[in-house]
Amino acid sequence: MLPAKIEYYKPTNLPAAVELFQELRRANKQPMYFSGGTEILTFGRLNIDNPGSIIDIKGIPECAILNKNNQSLIIGASVPLTTIEKDNSFPLLTSVSSEIADQTARNKITIGGNICGKIFYREAVLPFLLADSYLLIASTQGVKQVPINTIFNKELRLEEGDLLVNIRTESVFLNFPFISRKIRKQWETGYPLITGTAMNVNGYLRMAFSGICPFPFRSLAMENEINNVALPIESRIENAINQIPEPILNDIEGSNEYRLFVLKNLLMEFLLEMEGYDG
Repeated sequence: MLPAKIEYYKPTNLPAAVELFQELRRANKQPMYFSGGTEILTFGRLNIDNPGSIIDIKGIPECAILNKNNQSLIIGASVPLTTIEKDNSFPLLTSVSSEIADQTARNKITIGGNICGKIFYREAVLPFLLADSYLLIASTQGVKQVPINTIFNKELRLEEGDLLVNIRTESVFLNFPFISRKIRKQWETGYPLITGTAMNVNGYLRMAFSGICPFPFRSLAMENEINNVALPIESRIENAINQIPEPILNDIEGSNEYRLFVLKNLLMEFLLEMEGYDG
């Protein structure tokens, strides 16, 4: 459970937040950044996380922004999933996020919290991987914008105390043809078996997945194989599967054999719907 005495802070700007994190860390107060707080509460009850202090980022304007212009869409890390769904500026992101948990939970779950979370699904990152989005990261050295595909490898690779501020996606990616599928083995709001997303970018099929391995990923090697139109569709699917970055998960949600079966069907669906393959 959460400690009876946990210190709470709500800075109003980025330098104050990152400096406060370092001060609390040096004082051995186990700081954690906080936006929606769903995982902190969940893991606290399970005695997995026991922060001594939390830094609420919702009062920082750059973390709460949701703005679209002709060039890009910027979503702050503390923006709840339901707010993103209502805005619907990025339909693929809406499709993915609307399938995460139930609406009551999504009112609290934030985009940054999902991407930085410890539960390995982290489905909300998939559209950003496909769209070559940029992350704004704050540290004691200042702020920097980093391409997501250079800093997200199985998880978001941040130094201790670094803060995900917001995510910028170029407008050109917001309305490319896409498909999003979330396959569950159990109930409608249970954990997913596999979440798959695909985006047709000027005739090239991009793909990203969650639930196949114990981390979300986009594999360029898989994409190269699935886009090799010189081969029959069945060969392209088999070759793509051979490029999965790690062994397929085998857990309580589903065996690796069943996941492989679902994935093959999912890849076939991606090709039939997104490429217009007619056999």
